[in-house]
Amino acid sequence: MTLQLERPLDATDWKILRELQRDGRLSYNELGRRVGLSGPGAAERVRKLEDAGIIRNYGAQVDPTKVGLPLQAFIQLRCAPGKCLFQSSCADEFPEMLEMHKLSGSYCALLKVAVSSMQHLEAFHDRLAAYGNHITNLVTSSVITHRVIDWESPTVKLCPPPNSRWNE
Repeated sequence: MTLQLERPLDATDWKILRELQRDGRLSYNELGRRVGLSGPGAAERVRKLEDAGIIRNYGAQVDPTKVGLPLQAFIQLRCAPGKCLFQSSCADEFPEMLEMHKLSGSYCALLKVAVSSMQHLEAFHDRLAAYGNHITNLVTSSVITHRVIDWESPTVKLCPPPNSRWNE
């Protein structure tokens, strides 16, 4: 599988992307030191990556649990005819939504939500029911919550299932 880009990325671009995904608050001087460029050289490269739309934004990752939203869930939504959540609603009506994705298949949307309690989740369900049927899966733990995108030299490693005989 090859990665197709409008603007090919070189090894230095990938180093910059890895560093900024790990810490978006790096100074240009520190970023340059880590990737082998001067501070102004790093700043110019970052500007080009931003202009190309490769770097879309910078922001803090907030732990929902630490701000009073300990329950997270993924909700699959099948919108009722004429009541599409994407077309008839504003995200501001659902501040619990962290992510909202259009889907193919039998459900039209996947929502990631964070709520303060089961009662809060129930109230969210009541508001969401106006748009259609849904299935909710509570998150019991999160193994990967933010992954650095690094396709400079993609290699796929298959992990054998536990207790398998792949290696025999």
